[in-house]
This record gives sequence, C-alpha cells and structure tokens, in this order.
Amino acid sequence: MSKPLAYSAEPPSSGLLVGKETVPSEIYFGGPDQAPGHLRDVLAAYIAAVPPGGSIDWVTYYFRDLRLAEALIQAHKRGVQITLSLEGRPRIPHANDAVIRMLSEPGGLGDAFRIIAIPGVPSPATKSWKPQLHEKLYCFSHPKPVAFIGSFNPSGNMPEDDPEIIRELGDQDRGYNALIGLSDPVLVEGLVNHARQINRSPPGLFYRFSAGASHDIHGADTTIHFWPRISPHPIVQFLSRINSDARIRVVASHIRTESAVDVMAGLARRGAALEIFAESTLRRVTPKVERRLASLGIRFRRIRNPEGLPMHLKFVLVEEGDRTWSIFGSFNWTKPSFWLNHEIAAISSNPLIFQMLARCWDVLENEEC
Repeated sequence: MSKPLAYSAEPPSSGLLVGKETVPSEIYFGGPDQAPGHLRDVLAAYIAAVPPGGSIDWVTYYFRDLRLAEALIQAHKRGVQITLSLEGRPRIPHANDAVIRMLSEPGGLGDAFRIIAIPGVPSPATKSWKPQLHEKLYCFSHPKPVAFIGSFNPSGNMPEDDPEIIRELGDQDRGYNALIGLSDPVLVEGLVNHARQINRSPPGLFYRFSAGASHDIHGADTTIHFWPRISPHPIVQFLSRINSDARIRVVASHIRTESAVDVMAGLARRGAALEIFAESTLRRVTPKVERRLASLGIRFRRIRNPEGLPMHLKFVLVEEGDRTWSIFGSFNWTKPSFWLNHEIAAISSNPLIFQMLARCWDVLENEEC
C-alpha cells in the first residue's frame, strides 16, 4: 500500500516501488491504514502542480469537498484549462449542491463546469430508472500526463458540515478506495477526449446507440471500456473466456443484480476458484445475493471495518496459469451499472498493477471483522 501523502503544492511521487521496479503509473489506496483524506490530498496536490497553460479534466458522481472545489477555481484563475462534469441527480439528491453553487457563481468555473442530468427511462410509477454519470475520472497534464480512474469520489468535506450525508454515504475519505493512474499516452489522450466530449456534449438517453458509445481505448497492456453500450458487457465477456482452472478474486462494493450472480455462478460451476470480498452494507450487497453465492460453495466474506468505514473498492484479479489480469474502474455489479449508468472499466495485463491490487486484497483479508 502507498505511504500517506500530506497535502502540499508539490506533486505526488512518480510511481510506487515494487521490489526494484517502479509501477509505470500512479496507484494510491485510501483506507484506515492511511491518513484521513489521503486520496483527496492526492487530487489536491495534482491540482496545485498544474501550471498556467496546463489542463485538468474531471468527471465525477459525488463532489462535496469545498476545498478541492476552491483549488479548481484557483487553478482556473491562474490559466489552467479545466473541464468538470458532475452528476446533477445523484442517489442522495442534494449532496452536490454546495459545490455546484460555488462552481456556478460568478468567479467560479464558468462554462468549464457542466452539470449532467441524463433523461430517465420511461418507467412504472413505483420505479425510477434514471441513468447516472457514475464515472470517476481525473485527468492532469502536469507534472506528467496522467488519467486516474477507480472508486473514489471527493464526497467528504473537512470539516464535515453534514454528518447525516456521511452516515448515508459512508466516510469515503477514510474508507477503502483506490485511484489508479494511467500514464500510457494512448490511454491518457483517449480519456481526456472522453471527459471533454461529455463536457461539450452531455450524453442523452439514447447515447448507447451512438457511434462512439462502445468505442474502446487500446493501450499497450490495458484496454478502457465505457458504458452504456449496446454491445455485450466487456467484463462479462472477458470472464466467460477464462479457463476453468483459473483463480478469480472479486472485490465489490455493490452486488445486487441476479445477472451478476449468474456470471459468478457460471465461473464456479466451470471449476474456477472464485473468492469474493464484499461491502458489509446489506443495501449494497443483499442477503439474497450472499445466500446464493454461499450455496454455490463460493468463498464469500463481508469486509466489516470496526469503525464502520465503507469498503468502496471495485476490482477483479484473474490468474490463469502464468498470466494475470486486473479489472478496475467505477462499475458495480448492479442493474443500473450494467444497463443505464455511464461507467469506466479497465482490463489490464500490467503485472505491477496486478501486484499492487493483490497487496490491497491482502490488506482486506487481514482486516478484523
């Protein structure tokens, strides 16, 4: 796991040491073993490091951190090119309001700030099928081009002014989260273009049918996939091709849809060694899902932090013979994530990213429950 990073105007280190090698990207983990606010401090340090003429491009779901919002405003004032796209109707409806007000008022980000409210799918009166911008994407041009994806939203606000929201969301500034930075120029360019396209032309209800909806970005050892799409779910497709003797480890903050359980059940029936670490909250991972997975003999464990901190990580580790892959991003194993929401996922054969995520798995495994 990475060492805690205190906020400063200096950028974070250029990589994480693994043995004698350096991860060719920036990988940071939040959790109870890190200083509170570690991941938001990483973002703050990157904002401070971008000079006039540089660029910052963000897409996120929750944003409540007023100090980060002010840092973006100051970057904008010193001549940094910024685009920021933010979900306008998150699950907690008013969570983003204070940041929206700050960024929208005179002296804020002006046209660089875009509130996204994707039209809802026609639904029965008892249901609300609202596509949401669930991506977490943070791109910076300096000190070197990097695009962060992962599970972290800047959804805390220190000092916290609304404990009720934190009780509902969980304390993401102290809970388990990850920011995985990609520095492959092809991936960075593609993700920056993606962020700017969302900001320039917000997606509509029928975006999945557009020419660019299922456009993947292929880097040297990592492919980026986007949702929504009319083509098959890329993670499901990938796992369906894995051999029966593989070991598969799933870390999931949300498992609710039967379609996801069907995928995992199919892997178990084919003989794959499947292990799942899940969030403790019953709303996020339902008892019905737990019972079905347990009935299949799948090793299933809820991560119950003694302080009640959330386990918000979303990644999969796959080992097949001498080959390994990591799957990570914003996606959940839920119906909205599968079919409606705008999500990002990466499938990577980078061995060092795999090693760092495997270390994170080990930390979770040693968590006292």
